[in-house]
Amino acid sequence: MQKYLVEFIGTFFLVLVICLTGGNYLAPLAIGSMLMVMVYFGGHISGAHYNPAVTLALLIRGKIDIKDSLIYMAFQILGSLAAAYLFYLVWGRNVGGPRPNADINVLKALAIEIVFTFALASVVLAVATSKKTAGNNYYGLAIGFTVMGAAIAGGGISGGAYNPAVGIGPILIDTIFGTCPCHPIGNLWIYLVGPFTGAAIAAFVYRFINPEEFA
Repeated sequence: MQKYLVEFIGTFFLVLVICLTGGNYLAPLAIGSMLMVMVYFGGHISGAHYNPAVTLALLIRGKIDIKDSLIYMAFQILGSLAAAYLFYLVWGRNVGGPRPNADINVLKALAIEIVFTFALASVVLAVATSKKTAGNNYYGLAIGFTVMGAAIAGGGISGGAYNPAVGIGPILIDTIFGTCPCHPIGNLWIYLVGPFTGAAIAAFVYRFINPEEFA
């Protein structure tokens, strides 16, 4: 149960920082920093996924079984919902979940979600599961900086979720409790299809370029 609780806590704080810093030019720094410290907080207990797409990559990698992966995803989503709802209770207004740039074709936003989730999952697999990097103490920095760079580069295009939980929590809370008449639920598919696709591709690419780890 401890590892599931860690996944809830880590995802909660990651999403809470995303919600609270929305629109702030320092948001990517805050988000990457929070993810980094939460990875160090829970890495030795749960593996510190905090992202259903990362969990999928590790499932394909063979580092987690199907049962645990589904429970991880459930607790990650619950953490995201709790964080988004706390934001709503504090501010009494829409959380402002991720949304694609209205001036850009939605398929381009989807591509950004795929590409940068691929980068994130690839880094996680390399620094947290590879035999060649076992025992390193920089894994949290690598993961946090990947998300920070991705948020800066792609946030203005796709909304910069790279994490289905980041999409699900804020979007569902906005849809249920939000005051905006335009419900964002129609954007949710982008933050499911994009991250899961990018993470799956990353896992298969990892297997291809590291065949010795699967021999």
